[in-house]
Amino acid sequence: MKIKLTLSYDGTNYAGYQVQDNALTVQEVLENALEKLTGEKISTVASGRTDAGVHALGQVVSFETNSTIPPEKFYKALNVYLPDDVKALSSRQVDDSFNARKSAKTKTYTYSLYVSETPNPLKERYSSRIPKSVDFSLVKQGALVLEGEHDFKCMCSTGSSVNTTIRTVYSVKILKTKEDVKIVVKGNGFLYNMVRIMVGTLIQIGLKEKTIDDLKKALNTGDRTLVGKTFPAKGLCLTEVEY
Repeated sequence: MKIKLTLSYDGTNYAGYQVQDNALTVQEVLENALEKLTGEKISTVASGRTDAGVHALGQVVSFETNSTIPPEKFYKALNVYLPDDVKALSSRQVDDSFNARKSAKTKTYTYSLYVSETPNPLKERYSSRIPKSVDFSLVKQGALVLEGEHDFKCMCSTGSSVNTTIRTVYSVKILKTKEDVKIVVKGNGFLYNMVRIMVGTLIQIGLKEKTIDDLKKALNTGDRTLVGKTFPAKGLCLTEVEY
């Protein structure tokens, strides 16, 4: 049977999701746990390969197993073998044609920031600190520019191998409380480091280090120098995948 598993993890201690030769990854930990539970060598397919240090609240994984554990209870049995920073939230049986990566329609990432003149140890693990001088009216203007179908070549780090850099961003929401800020980005797919560069660009626009015109020109020309720096992985979380 094929299982769809929803996974949450703290990515701090992992070199991303995908298995690597010389580094610990979420996929390695998950597949080791699956083998201990079922006695099978199981290969998983994830909705996306989160990078080193990136977190997930709603990563989706699919795999095949001959296990007789009821699908809806599978995640509870699996959690016994998973470490504290990687846990399964739900599981169910799906059609054999389901593929966690290829079947995905939209993905939502949330980037967490906090406004403070000094570092806050209780926020630093999962958020990036920004100064009080950020103008969020400009940030929101920049967010609107990012929405829609664009060639995001300017927001793709080197090392990415993709057929096309055109992506559709359905929404970029700026959610701000007194000190905490979340930038929620929903799209049909994302390039390597794309969301982190989007966040860096928006914050630099808010700091008046970049302009809205810089952003528009970057999207038209693909010029990486016109957009912002890549913000740290620790603030990024894959929050939802829709099918």
